[in-house]
Amino acid sequence: MVVLNQHKLLLAVDGSEGALAAVRHVIGLARSGLQLSVVIASAQEPTYLYELLMPPDAEVLARWSAAAGRQALAQASALLADAEIPYEQELLTGDPAEMVLECAHRHGCSQIVMGARGRGPVQGLILGSVSQAVLQGAKLPVTIVHQPAV
Repeated sequence: MVVLNQHKLLLAVDGSEGALAAVRHVIGLARSGLQLSVVIASAQEPTYLYELLMPPDAEVLARWSAAAGRQALAQASALLADAEIPYEQELLTGDPAEMVLECAHRHGCSQIVMGARGRGPVQGLILGSVSQAVLQGAKLPVTIVHQPAV
């Protein structure tokens, strides 16, 4: 079955509450009648960045990074499967913003949806912001979903 006017969204997830809010946003779009398919992507930093937090055993670091990415993908895919939204998924390694942009381009996505961690302007300047880098580098619409206030 071919669906006309179907939107293909890249849903970038990292396991955070903001990412889960982005998944729920996409589900809301589908429930409101938008015809869509989703590419769920979890981009993990290269393992050498984790060496600051863990002993420098490359194999352990690679497993830890991949496990974190698989967990983020599993959370998002479970929610999309329950909502009966078609999806593909990818676990990416590299600079998260660059990987998200490359993945969206490669899959021919019409939009990127991602969560914001809500670190605030000062921490965002110090730590950098993946969502800000995606916004600046994207040549397609980007929706940043903030997690609801508690």
